[in-house]
Amino acid sequence: MKAKGRNTELVPLGPRFSSALAYAADLHGNQARKGTSIPYVAHLLAVAALVIEHGGDEDQAIAALLHDAVEDQGGHETLAQIRQRFGERVAALVDACTDSFEQGPQKPEWRQRKESYLASLGEKSPDALLVSAADKLHNATAILEDYLVEKEALWQRFNGGR
Repeated sequence: MKAKGRNTELVPLGPRFSSALAYAADLHGNQARKGTSIPYVAHLLAVAALVIEHGGDEDQAIAALLHDAVEDQGGHETLAQIRQRFGERVAALVDACTDSFEQGPQKPEWRQRKESYLASLGEKSPDALLVSAADKLHNATAILEDYLVEKEALWQRFNGGR
């Protein structure tokens, strides 16, 4: 993996990537980006694009497509399916990007999950950090774009508030 800058070499994306894209679209097919009508898969594609553009390999691109699958769509069972379908490395990357395996009311509150995740960053591999950073960058970019239109009303859609 390149330390910084844009990828200058072709990252081959094969049938595993296509399968992961279809799997992600199936898992998140009924989701939209918070407070919008944008299909959630658009976020997953954007994160995968950032990973590829910044030196990631196919496993990292697949993990980018699946980075929210565990916390949004089934917890440990979904991680086991990812491991079976895409291998141990992809599963480990997705696991490293997951801030909660709990679903519904058992899920810890937003601030607690985010603070715990931040505290764990020093333990994550550089490969996982690339996927995580791409996710955070795309989220921040989307929030900024929405803020420019919605101003302070934007924060009403977030559990954590402003």
